[in-house]
Amino acid sequence: MAAAESNMMPLGTVAPDFDLLDVISGENKTLEDVKSEYGLVVMFICAHCPFVKNIEEEIAVVARQYMDLKVGFVAISSNDANAYPEDGPDGLKAQAEEFEFSFPYLYDESQEVAKAYQAACTPDFFLFDEELKCIYRGRFDASTPGNPEPVTGDDLVDALEAHLEDDPIIEDQKPSIGCSIKWKS
Repeated sequence: MAAAESNMMPLGTVAPDFDLLDVISGENKTLEDVKSEYGLVVMFICAHCPFVKNIEEEIAVVARQYMDLKVGFVAISSNDANAYPEDGPDGLKAQAEEFEFSFPYLYDESQEVAKAYQAACTPDFFLFDEELKCIYRGRFDASTPGNPEPVTGDDLVDALEAHLEDDPIIEDQKPSIGCSIKWKS
């Protein structure tokens, strides 16, 4: 399992717009549809990656908690489903149902949205404020498959808490480590 790191989008970057199929509802969703009163978390995840599998249960917990606090959450999968069929809409929907994802799960078939967000790996997390400016990008927490660190979501949660408390942007942001996005050839 070769690991890749986040590209670390520059802070202050405005969230790129999108219009993608939500594999759960079968309807298209836009950036406007998924943002909420206190911003938006955009997650690039997929069904097959062991780095995502390591944290998917806790992603669902953190999302439910902060969606209740009016932060939007959306997951996007941009992997080539021809090469990785479980990362196609049916596999993503099954993952969402298994872990009771309470957020839209979008399929980026063209991979243009992943490129716009400079996403490099799964998982890759981005937090945008009310003006949809990037205030956090990087990892969920220090856990990875095979290391002893517990799955807590602490890095993302700390950024969310700082944002909701109007504290300064956390400067110590570490890149996510995961499977590289499976680009089409």
